Amino acid sequence: MKKSTGSIDREIGSRVRMRRVSIGMSQEKLGDMLGLTFQQVQKYEKGMNRISVARLVEIAKILGVDIHFFFNGIKSGAGFAEEGAPPYVADVMSTPEGLQLVRNFTSIKSSKVRKSIVQLVASLAAQEEAERSS
Repeated sequence: MKKSTGSIDREIGSRVRMRRVSIGMSQEKLGDMLGLTFQQVQKYEKGMNRISVARLVEIAKILGVDIHFFFNGIKSGAGFAEEGAPPYVADVMSTPEGLQLVRNFTSIKSSKVRKSIVQLVASLAAQEEAERSS
């Protein structure tokens, strides 16, 4: 029977990527610290290869997080907890642009300015969607 990865492997890999990007570390640097190639790190982050517990402990130490960081919101054998963050949150936080957007957005104190930014982004997204539909 072939071992295959699943949604939990992808979620854990996504969390590795999110944390790595948030501290400004490259895949190559993480790979060097683990004794791996950046391609192997990439496969872990995409959930193509399963990360062993021992390797995940190493990754947690390097990335400066507790091992529980990778498991919060995941139910044993049942997928993801309903109270966990939606998948798009990890998608946004795993990109440099998304991370920069969130950092800058959270530093804005004015709720009026934040609401204006949300409206602007919603308008741009709607415009892009309309262009794709045409």
